[in-house]
Amino acid sequence: MMENFYITTAIDYVNGAPHIGHAFEKIYTDILFRHFKKRIDNVFFLTGSDEHGIKIQKTAKAAGITPKELCDINSAQFKEAWNLLDINYSKFIRTTDEYHEKTVQDIFEKLLQKGDIYKHNYTGLYCSGCETFLNPKDLDAEGNCPIHGKKPEEVSEENYFFKLTKYKERIIEHIKKNPEFILPEFRANEVLNQLENIEDISVSRAKSSVEWGIEVKSDPTQVIYVWIDALSNYITGLGYSVDGNHSDNFKKFWPANFHIIGKDILKFHSIYWIAILMALDVELPKSIYAHGWITIDKNKMSKSIGNVISPKSVMKDFALETPDALRYFMATAAVNGKDGNYSDVDFKEKVNADLANNMGNLLNRTLNMLVKYFDGEIKEEFISDNELNKKAEKVLSEVEKLFDKCDIQAAANCIINLVDEANKYVNDTAPWALAKEEKMEECGKVLYNVLNLMVKIALLIEPYCPNIAQSMANQLKFDINLKYSEIRANMLKAGKLTSKEEIIPVFLRLDSEFAANKK
Repeated sequence: MMENFYITTAIDYVNGAPHIGHAFEKIYTDILFRHFKKRIDNVFFLTGSDEHGIKIQKTAKAAGITPKELCDINSAQFKEAWNLLDINYSKFIRTTDEYHEKTVQDIFEKLLQKGDIYKHNYTGLYCSGCETFLNPKDLDAEGNCPIHGKKPEEVSEENYFFKLTKYKERIIEHIKKNPEFILPEFRANEVLNQLENIEDISVSRAKSSVEWGIEVKSDPTQVIYVWIDALSNYITGLGYSVDGNHSDNFKKFWPANFHIIGKDILKFHSIYWIAILMALDVELPKSIYAHGWITIDKNKMSKSIGNVISPKSVMKDFALETPDALRYFMATAAVNGKDGNYSDVDFKEKVNADLANNMGNLLNRTLNMLVKYFDGEIKEEFISDNELNKKAEKVLSEVEKLFDKCDIQAAANCIINLVDEANKYVNDTAPWALAKEEKMEECGKVLYNVLNLMVKIALLIEPYCPNIAQSMANQLKFDINLKYSEIRANMLKAGKLTSKEEIIPVFLRLDSEFAANKK
């Protein structure tokens, strides 16, 4: 059992506003974080913004403002979006934070003094979108960057280089010995293939080419490569120091349990970042999880197509008072590590089916039957062990195993399958028929079994839908902040549970009359 848990997202490049692709990763990470909070006391979640580089410099110039002004404006938009989505991060780091910049300079100097960084004249193909030099073999058939669809620029400069090749064999060995290091596991071969032809990498740009960056302390004519700057946030955000005088947070939480990133930046994290940590003699993260992309109506998001959508616009269009529906949909939109898709139709159908028709309706009708037949009271004779308890215990174990592999989509399916089991149980036992036959104790046991199960379902669904889960907890009179270790067979005690006035739907169908009136 781990004592501490540390999870990170990729930090977002703030040359534009947040969109649903950014939201996908932050929701994914927040769900993992909230789940592990229910298992572990000491948890830390780092996210933030990546604020240096040529794209920021060019965008700011076009807008007639300074790069820092642009970063301040856009970083605030990201914070606002994550607040809207109930992203419960522990810290938001900005790479323009003074402490981060200073530590990145110290990291560069340490690697320079160690001989792992050297100066070299270089001519290469530079993609400003990726902020990296590309090999000709990396390009598509038309000679374009496969991610950004544009020809890279040929650049000749004297730059500093990092001896990535020095660490090639150690990285290969680590990946092969630790199958959980790269998740999902099918991504490991992709990284091993990239390592075959790896070369030393440029880790600086001439200041004459890129002004907006962290200066190399011992050579102010150069700025530090934006990826070295950005990747270092995972340790600077905890208080890493090159002299070993680390903060308490770094001592407590490093190494990271999970770096959650997009599949397009896996190479930077699983090769470049790992080599830098090896060079610094810093322990490696335990797992790097690469998720897929979110398409819109089966098309890749693109400003030219005009299909880039923001999480704020989805919430506004559907008049959502809380982000739970969007959080749940995004969490279930993609099979583990694969691409997912967002469409308004799929969104409405999915959340109506799972959150309103299945889970919400089950709680609502069961509570109403408890009021109708027993005046909202649970009697002592209703409480006994039952088959639903055993199923819930099994599902909790399975959900924990899936979260250990970052497979939150499959975990959500397990939870909803348990809801389906409960609905089937109600239909099979027909408590309304038992009441009609005056088999009141049997009827009461059925209702108790379902409501007792709903406590466990609420605890399991809380990482996905914190507001819905809190509403369930309010109606079932229990603490939603319970740890999973505190779950017992029978969670509800005898006594008055509810009244008709206290029963409210935890999630309204998006096309319902009541939901429509909220617009």
